[in-house]
Amino acid sequence: MKNMIDFQKASWIYQPQESVVTDNQVVIKTEPGTDFWQRSYYGFRNDNAPALLLESDDNFTFTAVVEFDYQSQFDQCGLIIYLDNDNWFKASIEYENPDYSRLGSVVTNRGYSDWATADIELPEKIWYRLSRRGPDFLIEYSLDGDVFRQMRIFHLHLLGETSQAMGKANPPLPATGAVRFGVYACSPLESSFTATFSQMTLEHCIWKAHAVA
Repeated sequence: MKNMIDFQKASWIYQPQESVVTDNQVVIKTEPGTDFWQRSYYGFRNDNAPALLLESDDNFTFTAVVEFDYQSQFDQCGLIIYLDNDNWFKASIEYENPDYSRLGSVVTNRGYSDWATADIELPEKIWYRLSRRGPDFLIEYSLDGDVFRQMRIFHLHLLGETSQAMGKANPPLPATGAVRFGVYACSPLESSFTATFSQMTLEHCIWKAHAVA
């Protein structure tokens, strides 16, 4: 059963100067120089974008529609999972140029980000659907809210208290406990735009478990 989400009960990381949060909508106005990225290829580390997060220790499916008015290259908004600054995930369309943008997702484990993309014509809005099954996740997108297409399946790690106490050289613990997830928007360059999130629902995970022979 789908439940509408009241994001007035959610919590911010890096709260923006301008935002509106109601019982059925989240609006974020981005600020220049905001982003999430860790190390890989570019070398820099950015962890200062606004994200409004819920928390759950259950398997779930979270769906939202996103509308935006991108103004500059790399403007982006979408869904996020944020465990800590070294372990997180984001999915969005990132503006590239008037001809195409990049539908993509970033998975960051142990302080290193990747970026999986596909070129896309910029739509007026897009639906994202994020499903959790233990430490594994599925992200999908839709351009009409009916037909969803897979973007990727991924795994996240959480550096828990036990592994931290034993030293960072030890493997991180899998994300099997509470997970913070929600929406984010940012402008890595000298830009600002408005992102609007609506039709947000949370339900028990609809991503079926894989049959093991």
